[in-house]
Amino acid sequence: MNLNELTTNIEQWAIDRNLDQAQPEKQMLKLMEEVGELAQGLAKGNLDQVIDSIGDNYVVLTVLSMQLDLDIRDCINAAYEEIADRKGKMVNGVFIKEDDLKEV
Repeated sequence: MNLNELTTNIEQWAIDRNLDQAQPEKQMLKLMEEVGELAQGLAKGNLDQVIDSIGDNYVVLTVLSMQLDLDIRDCINAAYEEIADRKGKMVNGVFIKEDDLKEV
């Protein structure tokens, strides 16, 4: 199954449970919980937890997008268009945008 099909399944799963109508503020709290689990998995070197957490974050962001009457695909596309031609360099293991390099 490709990512678009999986996203459609996630959206239907959310609709079936009325999550698309829930409060975005609560979904934001759920996102922070899932980000914390991802950080824990990275800190402990637990690849299974990292994989699960990345997936969980995508699910939560998909539902949050729905709650805000957005499409996760449009959000991802907008983010990609913003970074597609971005230039910069790695500094201490972190990618720094060219515009921000003047400040480093």
